[in-house]
Amino acid sequence: MTPSVAASAARPVSDRLAKRASRHVKERIIEAILFAAAAISVFVTLGILYVLLKESFVFFSQVPLWDFLTDTQWTPLFDDAHFGIIVLLSGTAVSSFVALLVAVPIGTVIAIFLSEFASPRTREIAKPILEVLSGIPTVVFGFFALLFVTPILQWFIPSLPGFSLLAAGLVMGIMIIPIVSSISEDAMRAVPMALREGSYAMGATRLQTALKVVFPAAISGIGAAYILGIARAVGETMILAIAAGMQPQLVWNPMEPAATITSFIVQVALGDLPHGSVGYNTIFAAGLTLMLFTLVFNMLGFWLQRRYRERY
Repeated sequence: MTPSVAASAARPVSDRLAKRASRHVKERIIEAILFAAAAISVFVTLGILYVLLKESFVFFSQVPLWDFLTDTQWTPLFDDAHFGIIVLLSGTAVSSFVALLVAVPIGTVIAIFLSEFASPRTREIAKPILEVLSGIPTVVFGFFALLFVTPILQWFIPSLPGFSLLAAGLVMGIMIIPIVSSISEDAMRAVPMALREGSYAMGATRLQTALKVVFPAAISGIGAAYILGIARAVGETMILAIAAGMQPQLVWNPMEPAATITSFIVQVALGDLPHGSVGYNTIFAAGLTLMLFTLVFNMLGFWLQRRYRERY
C-alpha cells in the first residue's frame, strides 16, 4: 500500500462519520436506560413469582397437594375446610369457554372484514370504536351483565337464576372481541399483497382469497390473538365477581352460579381473615395455579406461532 493510499484510508470520510467520544457516551447511556427498562419487567415478574411461591409453600405445608388437586369441595372459610381447586377451575373453564364461543367467531369475522373488505374510511371509523370498547372498565361490564344481559336471558330461559356463568361469559366474550379482532386484523394485513394478487390471478374471489390464502398465511398471528383472548378470559375478575354469583361449587353447566379463581381471590382479599392463616394463604395457592395456566397458554401460543411460521 502506497503512503498516499494509507493516508486516505486512515483519514475519515467526513466529520459527520468521525467517531466522537460524546456520541459514544450518549449511546452507552441510551443502552443502559433501555436495559434498565427491560430488566424492570423481569424483576417484577420474578418478584411476583417469589411472593406466590413463598406463600404457597406455607399453604401446602398445611394442606396436602393431593387434596388440593382432587378434592371436589372448596370451603376454606368454613370450620370443615376443604381445598379442592377443581371447584374454582370448573367455573373458570366454563366461563372462559362461553366467552371464547362469543369472541373467537365474531372477532375473526370482524378481522376478515376490516382486512379484506372494508374501505379505508370504514376501517378508520371501526378501529377506534373497537378500541373504545376495549377501554371500558370491567366493573361496568359486570353490572351490564347483571342488570341488562341477565334479564334478557331470563326472558328466553325462565329457569335461569339471577347469577350465572352464562351471562358473565357472554359479556366477557364481548369484552374480548376487540383483542381478538384487532390482533387478527393486524396479522392479516401483514400478509404480502403478492399472495392476494396471485390468488386473484387464478380466478379466486375476495372471500375465497380471504379464507383460503390470507387466513392460513396469518394463522400464527391469529393463533396468538386466540391465546391472548383465552388468557384474558381466564384472568378476568370483576365481571365474574359481580354476575357469576361467587358460589364455589363444582359445575359444568353455564346456567348455574359458580365461583372462579379470580372471584375467590377478590372475596378473600376483601375479607377479615388474618394474614398468615390457612384461609388467607389460599389466595396465593389459587394465584399460583392461575399463573401456571397462563404460562401454559403462552407456551402453547409460542409453539403454534413457531410451527406455522415454519410452514408458511
